[in-house]
Formats: sequence, structure tokens, C-alpha cells
Amino acid sequence: MAAESSVTPEPALYIADAARDRQVAAQVARALSLCEGEVAVLGLGASGRSAARLLRGIAFRVYASEALDGAAQRESAEALRAIGIDVDLGAHDLARIGRATFVVVSPGIPPEAAPIAAARAAGVPVVSEVEVALRLMPALRVIAVTGTNGKTTTTALIGHMLRALGHDAVDAGNIGVPVTDLVLRAPQPTWGALELSSFQLHDTPGLQPGVGVLTTLSADHLDRYPSVAAYYADKARLFANADDRSQWVVSADSDDIARMMDGVPGAIARFSTRARDAAAWFDRDADLLMLDGAPFMPRADVPLLGDHNVANVLAAALAVTRAAPEHGIAPSRARMADAVRAFAALPHRLAPVVTRDGVLYIDDSKATNVDSSLVALDGMTRPTVLLLGGRHKGEPYTALAAPLARCGRAVLCYGEAGELAASQLGPMLEPSVRVEWMREATFPEVMARAAELAQPGDAVLLSPACSSYDMFANYIERGRRFAALARGEA
Repeated sequence: MAAESSVTPEPALYIADAARDRQVAAQVARALSLCEGEVAVLGLGASGRSAARLLRGIAFRVYASEALDGAAQRESAEALRAIGIDVDLGAHDLARIGRATFVVVSPGIPPEAAPIAAARAAGVPVVSEVEVALRLMPALRVIAVTGTNGKTTTTALIGHMLRALGHDAVDAGNIGVPVTDLVLRAPQPTWGALELSSFQLHDTPGLQPGVGVLTTLSADHLDRYPSVAAYYADKARLFANADDRSQWVVSADSDDIARMMDGVPGAIARFSTRARDAAAWFDRDADLLMLDGAPFMPRADVPLLGDHNVANVLAAALAVTRAAPEHGIAPSRARMADAVRAFAALPHRLAPVVTRDGVLYIDDSKATNVDSSLVALDGMTRPTVLLLGGRHKGEPYTALAAPLARCGRAVLCYGEAGELAASQLGPMLEPSVRVEWMREATFPEVMARAAELAQPGDAVLLSPACSSYDMFANYIERGRRFAALARGEA
């Protein structure tokens, strides 16, 4: 769902309070054991709908509300009303929210939004659907993954490896499947590979994974957070309930991650594409991925582009071996390596679409921040026409200049962020790399211009470094539209 309108963020809302979070988790756990009163569910996206259905199914009265009032929301509302849920569209009943037993908030709604402020003022606990699901599945073995970039692929790899080892494992969370869906599954899975965004972590105070993974850390979502420090604080909530039994898997290639892990209890295993002293690392000389002192698999057998995906495989393999002792024995490692060999690149993540007129079109629509686009450009070996733009998220685009100076043919800056991106990159790249602001251009017009500029042997790369919400419903729709136009479809 779209983000709620709100007042200027208060930095204090992003500062973790351990005592408060423990109290919230305990209140919600007790409420779930009693199933008394009414629960308010805010937002009718996939996670909100799933949470509402689940809570109604276990005998709670449920009030759901959504700020939007379009055709999709009306369809969702009718389906929920049919099972006895009260629904408001276009507004939230703040007084009713203030009387709720607890509130389940969709990740698109920031903590300073009016309905959350109303709940907070009334002392009503506010949690994510992830918190609700985990309290109802105490036996689920959880590997939780977060990070600025790489978390989706790493989560999918973890789930793929667990299934290759014979486990009933499901990938869920920010990867697209609400965790509350797992509660409704019969039988419930035994393992969950959970991708968790910073927004979800903010409202999941009881999280205590069997293994927690932090892939990367860099500035992001500065259209929502008041500072990078506030964003990092939400990421750090992954470790809020750490104890001496905790298992953590983190990158060794980030000073920010090293600082975040300082003093965190538990066993910390690190992965790296640079350092040889990590638990999992990339031996470039031998072209081997190394795991706990022994070869895991050849780099040539990994069917994914770029060093960042080598890091994702190392993180996933390390997380799975730390999740259970039997996963570290030779037969298990061999099955995990075979799973990597059979792993298909996820949609919209450096996915080749088509070669047309000698030009390779690559869909990296999931690159919604500058750091992710930087990773994509670092891996480009062809002259590249970059499609850059969308809704600005607060980061400067200047970091992209160095790789573009190496591989860039042209940069087409479009959408709401187009003017800003062109103004920052133009003086740094021209005349060697063409930078155009596609003022008021439609996306088909941007694609047509890219086809004009690209030469045989080039690549047209959609790696926007921005969110998609100025032109599209989400990055998936943006990627599909790119692919359709690349293939010459109407």
C-alpha cells in the first residue's frame, strides 16, 4: 500500500527502547493467548489482508482500515467484510484504534502517521504481522535476513538450500509472502527463511531468530527516515534480543556493520569477497567459494552475475550451516552446493531479458537505491545505456559517476528524480558519457530513446536507484513494463 501522510518524523520514534519493546511483545503474546477484544489492522496490502484473516480466524473481532479507496481496496474490503471484519476505506477511525487490544501495522505506514500516533497516545501496542505470526508459531525455526541490498536473493538461497536438505522450508516476509500466511498453512512449515525490511523490524519487538543475517548496510529510505542513523537503528533491531546462544552471520566488508556488531552477544560468523580470514570467503586465485576452511564450490558453478551474488551465496551457505550442526557435514554441503547450481536468478535483479538488434536488455528494477545501482554498474562489462530515475529517496547520485565513466554510453534520467540526477551526473560525465534529462517523457519514450542510443554489443540497463511510485505501482510492474518494451511488445 502507499505510505500514509504524516507529520515531520520525530527521531525519537526510531530509537529502540528495550524495556518498552519487551513489554509490547509480552502484551501481544498475552492477547493472542486470550483472543479477547478487538484488533485494529492498518493497511490492506498483502500483509494487512493476511493478518486480518488470521486474527478473525482465531476468534478476534477485527477492525481494518486503509487510507486509499480505489478499486483494488474495495475488492479487498468486500472479501474481508464477507468473513465478519469491519473495514473503513479512505480514513482511519482514530478513536476505535485507541480502544484496540493491539494494532497490526503494514510496513508502508511510518510510526509518525496519525493512526499510529493515536494508538501510541492511548498506550495500545503496535506490531507488525511478522510479530503476530511468530508468536503463533513458536516451533518455527527461523533464519531472519535483513540488509540494505542482497537480502531477497540471500533469503531465497537459504530457503532453496534448506529444501535441498529435505526440510519443509518456506521463504516469507518482505520477499512477498506474508509470514501470517504460514500460520494458516496445514501443516505449518518447520523452517522459515524470513526477509525482513527495516520497516518490519521496527515493529517486531519479540524477534529472536535461530540465525540472523545482515547482508549489507548503506544509506537508504531517506524519504522516510530523518537520518541514516535512524535507518541503521531499525536495522539493528535484528539484534535486540541477542543472547549468548544467538548465531549471527554478517558481512566482513563493511565498517558500518563492524560498528553495529560491537558488543552484540552471541557467535558472529563473517563472510567476505575480500578478506581471507572470514568464515566464508571468495578465493579469487583459485576461483573457489570457501566455507569454514574448505572449498564449497567453484565460482564458475554459481549461475549468478557479480561479486555481490558471490557474497549472497556465501552468506546463505554460512547461515544454513550455523542453523543446525548436521548442515555442516560433507553430504549436506554437497547438497547445498548443488542447490546453488540449480538456483535461478530472481526476477528484476540483474535479469537478462532479451538481445534485440545486438543490444542486451537487463532488468534490475529491484535496484531502488544508489548502492544497489552501484553494484549493478560495477559488474557491467559492455558499454551501457543506463535508465535512471523514479521517485527520489534522498541519496545523491554522484557515487554512480565513477563506474559510469568506465562503462557508460549514456544515462537517461527520467521521472520525478530525473532533473536532479541529470544535474548531479552531467557535469561529472559529459562529454565522454551522454547524460539526458528526459523531461516529462513517458516510460515508452525513455525506452525508445535508449534503443536509439545503444549500439550493437551494448547493454540497456534498467537500474533506477529510485523507487517506482511516480510512474508504477511497484518495482515489479516497472520491471515487467521494461521487459515488454524491450521485447517490442505493445
